[in-house]
Amino acid sequence: MLATRYRANGTVLADRLSPPYDVIDAAGRSALLAGDESNIVGLILPEIGSDGRPDYPGAAARLRSDLAQGILSADDQPALYVYEMATADGRATRGLLGAVRLHEAADGVIFPHENTMDGPVADRLALMEATQANLEPIYLIYDGGGPATDTVARVAQEEPLAVADLPDGSRHRLWRIIDRAVLDQIEGDLAERTAVIADGHHRYATYLELQRRTDAQRGPGPWDRGLALLVDSTAFGPQVEAIHRVVPDLSFAEAIRQSQPGFSAEPLASWAGDVAIDLSDDQYGLYVASLVDALPGPAGAFAVVITDGFSAALLSISEIKMDPESETCASEDQRDIAGATGPAALLAGLDVSRVHGDLVAGSFHRADTAEALLYAHSATEAIAAARATRGVAILLRPTPVEAVLAIARAGLRMPRKSTLFLPKPASGMALRLFDDQPAER
Repeated sequence: MLATRYRANGTVLADRLSPPYDVIDAAGRSALLAGDESNIVGLILPEIGSDGRPDYPGAAARLRSDLAQGILSADDQPALYVYEMATADGRATRGLLGAVRLHEAADGVIFPHENTMDGPVADRLALMEATQANLEPIYLIYDGGGPATDTVARVAQEEPLAVADLPDGSRHRLWRIIDRAVLDQIEGDLAERTAVIADGHHRYATYLELQRRTDAQRGPGPWDRGLALLVDSTAFGPQVEAIHRVVPDLSFAEAIRQSQPGFSAEPLASWAGDVAIDLSDDQYGLYVASLVDALPGPAGAFAVVITDGFSAALLSISEIKMDPESETCASEDQRDIAGATGPAALLAGLDVSRVHGDLVAGSFHRADTAEALLYAHSATEAIAAARATRGVAILLRPTPVEAVLAIARAGLRMPRKSTLFLPKPASGMALRLFDDQPAER
């Protein structure tokens, strides 16, 4: 692809990068723009207009202005890139950044693992149509080994094209591959492989919808590919963490009452060995998070922590037996889980699946909508949201990456926002403008 990049490096580049659009709130957007008015957040999250809707034409105009001023410009030749994200604690993930050919899930090439919602797809589609660009990459993982992986490993010996150290302590580095022989090797290696979407399900669904619309109007073109980061999970695999749930306007006592008889609730203090804690202390969130981390591995029985930020309990399904005909299972679905095998049973038995199916929908009678169910990327964030909304937080264990891959490749979908792959790519390291892309070879 022919990438468009900020003509900056080091601190100036860092000030123009941002987290992905879907983890930035209004205050975060304002802070990024206060640091540098050219920050890419002004493109990926357009300003809200007087009509209450995002100003997509305004984002397109800003992109044109940044190009005209030389803040952004296209590289001098098409290339494939290697992108590395390293966290402050030393975890590093490295992969290939480029344009991936789009495939429907039925093609068996790129597999989603989570459901999507219409609203975010419509939002991203309006932005992509206005800007005629992929402004942020999706994140794909695959089982690797081979020339592509070897190239990604070797590149660290070379001087990077760009380096940015972000305020969260992460370091982001970019290299460029232009050697035709190396590119052909990588292309041959990846041609028969499949990948799973780790992050960016709504953006990938948007890629496909944009392709359908534009192909119908204009025929094949650069919209038949999408900007993607491709990571070999066996060599440079990311860490998978849970995304927690928050149910607003539900008291702790009522949540426990409604969860029965399907779930058993054990008060957190007694379960934790009568540890004396000050529930009003700011450290409570960290304390509860440490208890979630200490839960048994997700291969075992269901276990989550539920809390309103002042009281907490361990929820489990102690009645489940391995006998699928048992009359004491909490539900028919759980009896099926106990006696089944394969990816479908793996999906049904995940904590996140049971939370959505048996707890949120079955016990709390809440729909999976943006208003009825909130999401948080950390236990402390979830607890703060529970307190603010007079609700409860449901704190989950991470799903192993092996389970995610098996479920996706079986053509199944986990509930939306089931996984948090870390570290995440920073938005702004490379953009892909449709008008700049070379013709297919």
